[in-house]
Amino acid sequence: MPKYLHTMIRVSDPEATLRFFGLIGLREIRRVESEKGRFTLIFLAAPGDEEAQVELTWNWPPEDGSPAEVYSGGRNFGHLAYRVENIYDACQRLMDGGVTINRPPRDGHMAFVRSPDAISVELLQDGDPLPPAEPWASMPNVGQW
Repeated sequence: MPKYLHTMIRVSDPEATLRFFGLIGLREIRRVESEKGRFTLIFLAAPGDEEAQVELTWNWPPEDGSPAEVYSGGRNFGHLAYRVENIYDACQRLMDGGVTINRPPRDGHMAFVRSPDAISVELLQDGDPLPPAEPWASMPNVGQW
């Protein structure tokens, strides 16, 4: 069974965004800094509902322009994320249903697809990544996710 994990949004001012969500009642539960990737991930949740999370993604240095310009066309909304029991089976089921796998699970851990309305959906392998397997290991990225 898939399990809802989080919704990701890109932010231009993490502290202001944390204050905003704090007023709603969400609290920071985890933070990941990536010097190599030049981004910070901040996971928020309501007390007592820590499994339903909002992931704030801050790319640094910030992109040029105002938030409305930088993240136009809904680019501030990132993706929905679901943990799946077997990422290869889930991707095969989606492909069999006519869905394009935009970012194949080459690493046995993560894939991205898009809904009919172009909403990105991240699929994450439950537990440890599966060993690399074909056709996924050599499948190229397609489009955007």
